[in-house]
Amino acid sequence: MTHPAPPPGCPAHNADDAPAAFGFPLYDKEFATDPDAVYAHLRQYGAAAPVELYPGVRATLVTSYAAALDVLRTPETFSKDPRRWKDLNRGVIAPDSPALPMMAYRPNALFTDGADHARLRGAINDSLEQVDPVALRGYVERSADVLIDRFAALGEADLVRDYARTLPLLVFNELFGSPAEFGDRLVAGMSGIFDGVDAERANQELTACLLELVALKRSRPGPDITSWLMSHPSRLTDEEMLHQLVLLMGAGTEPQLNLITNALRLLLSDDRFAGSLAGGSLPVDDALDEVLWTDPPMANYAVHFPVRDAELGGVTLPAGDPVVISFSAANNDPALAAEHRTGNRAHLAWSAGPHTCPAQSPARLIATVAVEKLLDRLPDLELAVPAGQLPWRPGPFHRALAALPVRFPPVTPAPAGSPRHAAPQQYPGPQQAGPQYGAPGYPAPGHPAPQHAAPHQAGPDAADAYRTAPSTAAPHSAAASTAAPRTAAPGRPAETPGETSWQPRQPLPPLPAPTPSTRPAATSTARPPASTGTGRSRRWSSLVAWLRGR
Repeated sequence: MTHPAPPPGCPAHNADDAPAAFGFPLYDKEFATDPDAVYAHLRQYGAAAPVELYPGVRATLVTSYAAALDVLRTPETFSKDPRRWKDLNRGVIAPDSPALPMMAYRPNALFTDGADHARLRGAINDSLEQVDPVALRGYVERSADVLIDRFAALGEADLVRDYARTLPLLVFNELFGSPAEFGDRLVAGMSGIFDGVDAERANQELTACLLELVALKRSRPGPDITSWLMSHPSRLTDEEMLHQLVLLMGAGTEPQLNLITNALRLLLSDDRFAGSLAGGSLPVDDALDEVLWTDPPMANYAVHFPVRDAELGGVTLPAGDPVVISFSAANNDPALAAEHRTGNRAHLAWSAGPHTCPAQSPARLIATVAVEKLLDRLPDLELAVPAGQLPWRPGPFHRALAALPVRFPPVTPAPAGSPRHAAPQQYPGPQQAGPQYGAPGYPAPGHPAPQHAAPHQAGPDAADAYRTAPSTAAPHSAAASTAAPRTAAPGRPAETPGETSWQPRQPLPPLPAPTPSTRPAATSTARPPASTGTGRSRRWSSLVAWLRGR
């Protein structure tokens, strides 16, 4: 294969050496700042192109929508089992590589095929089906109110640090029956793994924390997802429990943070929304669809390993070499029509095939309520800096803002003791898996929230540099909060409780079934998964030692 010369400014290695051996790096600031320019260049290779996920970690990135569907829907050719990874088995991948926590084998539904995958996926599906969407909406609304009250009177905030990073964790503490004191450890572990910052240590901390949660729920089960997984007929071992939780919390915290912040960025900067939120032509749900098409929270992932040498759109994929799906590049494939995406959910942000995300409906609900609640409470919200100056976190897999500084007229929070500050209720699950286990995850009224470290930020708070910058966003019109009466900002009329000009409130309808990520046009037909497992290790000890059979 000939390798096209990189365009000016593209974060590529010299044409004489790196492209043939490793490919273009996806882990540096240049890629994080302008990934579309890199994807455009990589398309010159064809349906897939060589990339470097981390230093020394080579892979092939699929950038074509049709080719991505072929990989995602053909498990008999493209296995999810990383024990086929040739470079890892040969000792080419360093034991402390940040790729390992994201790509190495774990006995969970993400990294298995065939019968093993069906058993583990069945336990996840059955447990998620027990989540009550009405109760979930309540968790998100109460959590959002608690967080917004902490910065509403300040007139400024970093929505990554002060809102979107913590909100999914508070909700997940409830859903998984996790004690509140686990919060900092879970955030640090997940962030370190996704950012590649001391990923080995972050993985160890995450493992230790979740093992404690498994032990706790074995002795004190409750009406939560962790307990439902334990009581499932598939009889998951503690090791399997650990790694299903890694999968579920990993998919529900970092990507959820990115979905919320990417949607807020769109709403506050796009001409279809900015200038007057009340006059915007698209609702929040459609804005989420736009983000899932253009800036999916997991830009590149769904790692597969060919079971034999394979051809994909004229590109040879050697057996055992990682094949990564670029959801972002595939969604924005020039071969696809870009018009009329409103309501079109044929994007690949949730993946496709047997490994389609099982939690699409709860994930959309959490993001929708989080965005609606924030805009209802702070309708005059605006970016504190131009959208083009917002910093992005480097990393090959996610599309993640490092900070989202905003400003707004200060709003007096509701007084302590008001209904909005009522303690969240115990999860009203449809069945009791054992004795009730508290209602963890929310600080008592009047107590400070836990401060979560942000390992991706170096030096002073990333939002501080923006707090004195002039705003270029047009102010938004006033809208009333649906949560509680609010004190009007100086010069503004008081607002009427129960009314909003942002989103009309209606009774919560039942969540629709997830729309398959399948393009209406000609695509490959779904195929039943075929097991390509090579046996399952009985214990999880040292990650690399286990993988290499030492």
